[in-house]
Amino acid sequence: MKGLILSGGTGTRLRPITFTSAKQLVPVANKPILFYAIETVRAAGITEIGIIVGETKDEVKQAVGDGSRFGVAITYIEQEAPLGLAHAVKIAEPFIQDDTFVMFLGDNLIKDGICGLVDEFKQEKPNCQILLAHVPNPQAFGVAELEDGRIKSLVEKPKEPRSNLALVGVYMFDKNVFEAVNAIKPSRRGELEITDAIQYLVDAGYDVQPHVIEGWWKDTGKLEDMLEANRIMLENIETRIEGTVDKSSVVYGKVIVEAGAKIHGSVVRGPAIIGKSSKILHSYIGPFTSVHDNVTIRSSEVEHSIILAECVIENIGSRIEDSLLGRNVRVHRSEQRPRAYRLMVGDNSDVEVL
Repeated sequence: MKGLILSGGTGTRLRPITFTSAKQLVPVANKPILFYAIETVRAAGITEIGIIVGETKDEVKQAVGDGSRFGVAITYIEQEAPLGLAHAVKIAEPFIQDDTFVMFLGDNLIKDGICGLVDEFKQEKPNCQILLAHVPNPQAFGVAELEDGRIKSLVEKPKEPRSNLALVGVYMFDKNVFEAVNAIKPSRRGELEITDAIQYLVDAGYDVQPHVIEGWWKDTGKLEDMLEANRIMLENIETRIEGTVDKSSVVYGKVIVEAGAKIHGSVVRGPAIIGKSSKILHSYIGPFTSVHDNVTIRSSEVEHSIILAECVIENIGSRIEDSLLGRNVRVHRSEQRPRAYRLMVGDNSDVEVL
């Protein structure tokens, strides 16, 4: 069995962060989301993985490499444009050949993994197995309608959903899916929809089995989803102090302080991670905060946030929370006169002020 991980999307909902970085490489608990996907597939015993890449292919290849660090062999499959999930399957046929495979969306997180689901697929041998989850906003997903436990219909982002069962970003197929992706036509969005391909399999009489998962699953396409994923992953960490914490500082709860990091005159309340060579000086770092490498936080408070590498936060009079700061961002108080907010903000940013 092989794995197919999709990492070719443009990440429009996470702009401006994704103007300069692949959305699958934005870190959750200081680890790129894509790495979680690779580790999840590897944990299910799958060691041959194809990764669909697009315009951010160079960045993805540099981050992942040949896969040896994860114990897998990676094959990169280039998609000329984001033409749909079924298109990604279509161009992966030379890699997959006649094998069964798991398709995993690279910006999805499934806390409990997929080991049991892969075992179930191998034992029962359906032509396709799809994962579903109850969601409060099904119109934002592909939606499945079930009848007597079997799939009746699948619709991509319906205006009037017939159920609240969303397609989780994990699918399992045998070779018959290639018949489906080569038979369907592009949707109104100009994409080959995976829902149409699965509907083709249903209509053609193939065995398509739904599996409703009850555990935690998250599509990390939006800021609030990223922050929730960060919170969930941080809850699982174990305290590890490799950097230095001076006597005037207090660190409690689950906290990781990476090598080279310095905590001075500060309070760090976990769960939280302080990345390599970062400096927390006379500051407060609250729960559910991930501070990446080479960050400086001075005389400021940060809570429930993701701070990417090389950021500087200095002398902020109020607390930063529920925030995602991209790489090399500087947030600081200015004594310049006249007093005013002075902003340099990229496209599609969101700024809230007191």
